[in-house]
Amino acid sequence: MATFVKAQASSFVASVVDFGLTIFCKEVLGVWYVAASFIGTVSGGVTNFLLGRKWVFKKKKEKTVPVQAAKYVLVWCGNLALNTGGVFLVTHFLKLDYKISKVIVSLLVGIFYNYFLQKKFVFA
Repeated sequence: MATFVKAQASSFVASVVDFGLTIFCKEVLGVWYVAASFIGTVSGGVTNFLLGRKWVFKKKKEKTVPVQAAKYVLVWCGNLALNTGGVFLVTHFLKLDYKISKVIVSLLVGIFYNYFLQKKFVFA
């Protein structure tokens, strides 16, 4: 249970990075919301990997970095596709603000996709 709570805390920190950059890119830089979401998701992904490796799952051995990174990238590509596509679909078809769409999609992907694959595959 402690690992799940830590994973959710790590996900929260990564989400702050993700959402912060997404909103900054869209609102300040004028980037298209789908591209802004992509940039935020990439940054949040890097944050989540580093926290997952060093704090949540405590897999710090240097020789495992390339293997973990490769597995993380594989899982993360699915995450990126689900988040970016989900934000587009929810925003476009449900006519919600992109920020609301991003919250909905991020929560669903984080709970039902990321945690289990990171625990059972990436950092196993």
